[in-house]
Amino acid sequence: MFSVAKGEPTPEELAALTAVVLSLGQSQQAAPESPGVRHWVRRQQLRLAPRPGPEAWRRSLG
Repeated sequence: MFSVAKGEPTPEELAALTAVVLSLGQSQQAAPESPGVRHWVRRQQLRLAPRPGPEAWRRSLG
């Protein structure tokens, strides 16, 4: 994998370095898609439209 050429890093420093190097090799996940028309039609059928009231913000995104 890799080796330390100079100095004496602590186990914590080696673990941090390993985590950074491994994260560079992973690909980024795509952002989730926004809800489509079918999603909103289904919400209307179930009468899940946002309504004012306590915790209404929870219903605002679906």
